[in-house]
Amino acid sequence: MSEAMVSLISEGEKFDLLAATDRSAFVLRSKADFYVAHLNGDEAVRFDADYRALRQRHPGWKADQALAQLWDQGGYMWFAAQEAD
Repeated sequence: MSEAMVSLISEGEKFDLLAATDRSAFVLRSKADFYVAHLNGDEAVRFDADYRALRQRHPGWKADQALAQLWDQGGYMWFAAQEAD
């Protein structure tokens, strides 16, 4: 995913979410653990649906609450790898 095509969607103290402008790819970062999940293709489609549904169900949740839910309960941590220095 090109840096020029990426925008920050959600940011908290523990997590960041970036997306391609067309939402065809996402980057979910766990700042505390230094892990990052790159989601493309079917994974990105599923993540986008899960993220939108979660935000709709819990509009008052802060970024870290929503992204931690997806990271842990949604299973997106399984797509993560440790970030390079």
